[in-house]
Parts: sequence; structure tokens; C-alpha cells
Amino acid sequence: MPNTYPRLHNAMWPGVVGKGSGDGEPFISLDTLLTLTANARYEGQKFDGVDLWLADPHISIDSTPDQVKKACDHIAGFGLKIGSMVAPIWGGAGGGSAMGSADDRKRFIDQVRKACVIGKQMRDLGIRPTGGVRIDSSTSVEQWDKDPAGGTRMIADTFREAGRIAADHGEFLAAEGEICWGGMHSWRENVQLLEMVAMPGVVGYQADMAHSMLFTLGYNAEQDRLLPEGYDWADRSLLDKAYKQVADALRPWTLDFHVAQNDGSVFGSGDHEKTGRHCQVKDPNGKLDIVKHAGYWLRDDAGNLTRTMRHICWDGCMFPNAVMESQDTWNDILGAMVRVRDAHGWSE
Repeated sequence: MPNTYPRLHNAMWPGVVGKGSGDGEPFISLDTLLTLTANARYEGQKFDGVDLWLADPHISIDSTPDQVKKACDHIAGFGLKIGSMVAPIWGGAGGGSAMGSADDRKRFIDQVRKACVIGKQMRDLGIRPTGGVRIDSSTSVEQWDKDPAGGTRMIADTFREAGRIAADHGEFLAAEGEICWGGMHSWRENVQLLEMVAMPGVVGYQADMAHSMLFTLGYNAEQDRLLPEGYDWADRSLLDKAYKQVADALRPWTLDFHVAQNDGSVFGSGDHEKTGRHCQVKDPNGKLDIVKHAGYWLRDDAGNLTRTMRHICWDGCMFPNAVMESQDTWNDILGAMVRVRDAHGWSE
């Protein structure tokens, strides 16, 4: 019998991130993504659930309990559970910088609080057996560079306050390090930040395979680069060594995990600042061995399963709409997820 854990989830926010503004492509509705997710099949297996975007046009962070209940019933109708949720902690979404003014930080905290309230209600309703609340520093590397030490201390203070709120609601916070977020733009800075927060199990790392791989190339943090300039991607041994160093440093803090592919370049669309480019599973330019490199996060130094993540999620941010609206895309993605679970999963 195939492994049953970790559960396999699909992310809903790629239908929103980088969409719907300026000359960008239109948003993809939650219903469209739920339908594509529910209909995906690979060797008779299917997705178990979805990770949510708690902002319009999907599910508003200001939803009433009745609206949350209605949304949960709707998602359950697709045969799907709910896992982790993205709290809209950015200024343009009602939040503010974690190292900004007192008002910025208050709005950041308020958005986390709202997400935790919704998350607890979903758990009480029985539709959300796993997952945490996803955050980041909501500040640019340029702003952070003006006072690195002071900026990281302030981000840590904000995360710590948010962590106390999460703990009060039975939640955990997963901070997603990306090269575009100040104070979280390198593997070393992420470790230092989480050590400063000092709330293991409550405030941890959300590892996206694609974004984390960019750390090896030193974008925005040349001093923390692990692969040489002009690296020849044909030499996979160097990538394996560098990527394992990143995973070894951050795995003890990792509470949430995104399976993804990356071509080693950076990209941005809509209002989203440039960050790692997600690729399709079968993209010939993809640099990751998805199954092998997922094991760097799902197994410890001795090769034993950590079993920390009860579900894993696919993140395909900034795929073109034509790609995202094709059922074949999600069948291929599900296939990659199943292969990761076959290699690094378990049954209970």
C-alpha cells in the first residue's frame, strides 16, 4: 500500500500572487483551483487538501465566523481538507513591515491574530488537522540593509509577539525565507533571525524547495553564497553539497514544507518583488532533483524520517494562467508529490 503521510496539499495562492494588478494576468478564482485540485489524479491517488490564501479575492482575513463556516463547508464539498494558511501581513494587504513603525508592526500583528482566530475555528470544525500560519518580514532587502542588526532585532521582536499570539490559539508560525524579504534573504540570516526569536516549535521556518535553493547562489547576500561564480550546473555534486548545507542549517527550524522546482533564475510579476522562479515539474531547465532534494528536508542527518510535517504542499507561484488552468499541470504536480511521499513518507 502507498504511504499515507505526509498528506499531499496544493497551494491556492498561486492564483493570486503576481496576478490581478497593472498589466498582469487576472486572478484565478478559488473555485477554479479547488476544482483542478480535486480532479487531479496520479496512479489512482489524489490530493488530500489545500493550503489557503487568507485574503481577497479568495477568503477574506476579515471573514465572520459564519463566513468561515460557509467556506469550510464549500471546501469540504470538494473532498479536501485545509492545512496551512498565508496571513496577509504586507502593507498593501492591510498589514505592515515587521521592522517598520509602531503602526506597521501593530497591523502586522493584527493580521496574524485574525489568521490564528480563523485557523482555530477551522480546526474546531474538524476540517483542518494540520498546518500553521505563514508569514515573512514584509520588508525589502534594501530597507533592511540600512541597519541590518537593528532591523533583524526588530523583526525578531515582531515575530516573538506574533508567536505568543499563535501559541495562545494553538497555532505555529512558519516564516518563509526568500531572497526578496529583508532579514530572511539568505540561509544564514534566516537561522540568525529564528535563533533570536527563540521560540522553537512556535516560530519556525517554512522551507520552499525553490526559494531555498536560491540561497546557494547568494542573491542579495553574496557573502553567504555557496556555489561558485559561473557555476556549471552539470556538476550536480556541488549543488547537492551546497543545498544540503542550507537544509542542514534550517531543517531543525522547519515546520512547513513546499515541494517545488526552480531553474536558478529570479522572476517577479504584478506587485510581487523578484524572487525565485518556480518551474513546472517537467521543465527541462529545472535544477532540482525533486525527490532527492525533498529528502534533505524530510530526513535528518542520519537519513531518518523527521515526521515533522504532517502534510506537504506544492507551490507554483507565478505560473502563467494558461498553465495553471490546465488539468495536466496538476496531474503532473500530483505525480511529483506522490513520488516524494513514496520516498520519504510513512503510514499510520
